[in-house]
Amino acid sequence: MKPIRMRTTSHRARSLLIVALGVALTSTSFAQGKKDNKAPAPAPAPAAGEQKAGDEGIEIDEPKTDDGTIDMEEEEKPQASLEADLNATETTTAVKAGPVKKTPLSWKDILVVVRKPFLKVRRTELNPFTSVSMNDNMIRHYSIGGEFAYYLTDVLAVGVEGQYYVHAFNEPFDLVARQARRLPTVNQYNWSASLNFHYVPVYGKFAVLDRKLIAWEVFFTAGIGAGQSEVIPRDTKYPGFTNILIQPNVGASMRFFLAKWLTVNLGIRDYMFIDKFEPTDRAMYTSASAAKDNADSAFINNVMFQLGVSFWLPTTFEYTTFR
Repeated sequence: MKPIRMRTTSHRARSLLIVALGVALTSTSFAQGKKDNKAPAPAPAPAAGEQKAGDEGIEIDEPKTDDGTIDMEEEEKPQASLEADLNATETTTAVKAGPVKKTPLSWKDILVVVRKPFLKVRRTELNPFTSVSMNDNMIRHYSIGGEFAYYLTDVLAVGVEGQYYVHAFNEPFDLVARQARRLPTVNQYNWSASLNFHYVPVYGKFAVLDRKLIAWEVFFTAGIGAGQSEVIPRDTKYPGFTNILIQPNVGASMRFFLAKWLTVNLGIRDYMFIDKFEPTDRAMYTSASAAKDNADSAFINNVMFQLGVSFWLPTTFEYTTFR
């Protein structure tokens, strides 16, 4: 019988081999359907000096150091436990099913863009206003006027306007007279009337101190009308004369809605016309008709700043479409 060579560390090598076989068996059992969550227990390691059948003639070498001894300093790293991970997954608390709680809703809970708080279609605007001239440095005109406008749609209107003017001389009028020893040639405006068309392309709203919404809009105006100017003679011994003017006008304005029947308006209007002025050689034309026939003509832009309020009739309105 061939003797078996025994070494001091043969039982440790066999233990490691048996542990590896046990891990392999556990993996095989998990792949076959997870029928049992517990992995099979590894076979018990043989006692010291005991050998298994079939180990005859098998020699297992352990890593050694240079002096022939076994290196025991390297520690084995713990292996991850698949069984513990599976148990943790299965014991996770499931979501409990229960009755669904419904929160009551209403149309007031849905915030949408606020619709226009003001409608103008088929309503009449009564607009008293005051205005002042902006581009004449010799004479300044103030006017009091009004307009009736009817809105065919919410953005298109037709109206009739009338104004009455008063005037005042500016400081340059007196300065020129003193320095040049000659009075400037100026005309005063007496009245004007026009047929206007309004178009509203811009509408918006803004918040005042985050408490109140105020709607506003921008509208453009174009019209045609007539007016009267009067010559202010440089020498009071000569009579003055008047002129009838054809006055087209254009402008842009803005209105703010304070109530369903009240708005505040401000804007700029340019009244254009060809005016006749007193001739420079007035001494040759003593009568008013002769002076008018020989008058000097000039194209005039009378730019006016207007401020007024509008009253709307009827005072209320109703929406005919869904919100």
